[in-house]
Amino acid sequence: MAGEKKSPIRRRDRAAVVVLGDIGRSPRMQYHALSLARQAFLEVDIVAYGGSEPHTSVLEHPLIHIHKMPQWPTSAQSLQKILRPLMLMLKPIVQFLVLLWYLCVKIPAPDVFIVQNPPSVPTLVGVKWASWLRHSAFIVDWHNFGYTLLALSLGRSSYFVSLYHWIEKRYGKMAHGSLCVTRAMQHELAENWGIKATVLYDQPPEFFRPASLEEKHKLSCRISKSLSQPSGFQDCISSGMIESDNNDLNETPFTSQLGTDIFLKQNGPALIVSSTSWTPDEDFSILLEAALMYDRRVAALLNEDDSTRDEVVWKEIYDGKQFSYPRLLFIITGKGPEKEKYEQTIRKLSLKRVAFRTMWLSAEDYPLLLGSADLGVCLHTSSSGLDLPMKVVDMFGCGLPVCAVSYSCIKELVEVEKNGLLFSSSLELADELMMLFKGFPEKCDALKKLRMGLMERVSSARWATEWEENAKPLISKVISENFS
Repeated sequence: MAGEKKSPIRRRDRAAVVVLGDIGRSPRMQYHALSLARQAFLEVDIVAYGGSEPHTSVLEHPLIHIHKMPQWPTSAQSLQKILRPLMLMLKPIVQFLVLLWYLCVKIPAPDVFIVQNPPSVPTLVGVKWASWLRHSAFIVDWHNFGYTLLALSLGRSSYFVSLYHWIEKRYGKMAHGSLCVTRAMQHELAENWGIKATVLYDQPPEFFRPASLEEKHKLSCRISKSLSQPSGFQDCISSGMIESDNNDLNETPFTSQLGTDIFLKQNGPALIVSSTSWTPDEDFSILLEAALMYDRRVAALLNEDDSTRDEVVWKEIYDGKQFSYPRLLFIITGKGPEKEKYEQTIRKLSLKRVAFRTMWLSAEDYPLLLGSADLGVCLHTSSSGLDLPMKVVDMFGCGLPVCAVSYSCIKELVEVEKNGLLFSSSLELADELMMLFKGFPEKCDALKKLRMGLMERVSSARWATEWEENAKPLISKVISENFS
């Protein structure tokens, strides 16, 4: 009949989580999917690229379905140098069409799309179109600003950066709701973008926790091949493993097993973990310079000179001699464009008491590595100055104190001398390593104080609680308003 109101669209009890990236390397969006399924009892479709495996809890949840889109072909990379402007325009058009096909055809219509930003182009455009076509709500989870990341490679004055910024702002304002990662970003969105956002701090899920001694031993056994092969040369870690026979699963650089009993070695190395995407916004040279300074300072304090051969020091360590400062083993996890460049730099360093390993761990082993470590190092500086590094959140969840690069809003996460320390140069980081590891493992009071301060805060700060208090009310409100 004329003038009769259209009946409202019925709720579908379904949500779609959208990531124009590797879902295995997008932990926050994995946690969104888990919470939507566990806490909101919604069927969840994840639309993303493949690459790395998500956590087992995501893969095995009966309400979560992963749809992997085909990626932009890598063979096009060689053309980009010649025809870069054309590729910059062609790539997002192809990505937009593929994304729209998946969101409008390949998955059932959801009540709400929750999309990660960045990348902004073509993601925000594609999701907005899909939300209109499928009569769904649309929420943006602001991790950072995409135009600031693009500016790292093209420069702030680039026409493409300006266009990207305009699209990001225009389509970001079209969302029915917004989440963001810091109060500083919330303020920026409100003041300069006209967007009201709810702060949803990153918090670790339950599988990020301190590891037991048995778990540390078993993990060290599983990664023993990576630990014993430092890219074709010998160092303070591989030397001991060669001596002790690295096929012996009762011995690792950190632990020994006698029967069913596992012991922590008193002269074992301190384990320091840093997770990186090997991109320009993380200056890895700061860590390398600090490690070199630590190595030289310890040698000077022990009255060693350049004539003291490395093998002599390593033999003393293997024979059980303890020093006031330990060896440091840095395990650097992650994938990215500058990895090979820094690996070549590491191979050229001459270090007696410091060793580096680069590796990629499964989603199950990564939390165990953090839970087994003695210190975390974060080199993230943020292209916008408004986001926080999730890697630090994961480290805190495992009870791991952190030394982090200082920038504008990092103190929203790192409380100096309570759960970590900040540094602005390699010299400051070297000073912190010397202070924290003096007397390791038993008499390193400064490190123990940080760990104790952190553990007091860890138990109450979990993702499920944060999501229940901040994200769930927004999502429920947006869905209700869209279907009313």
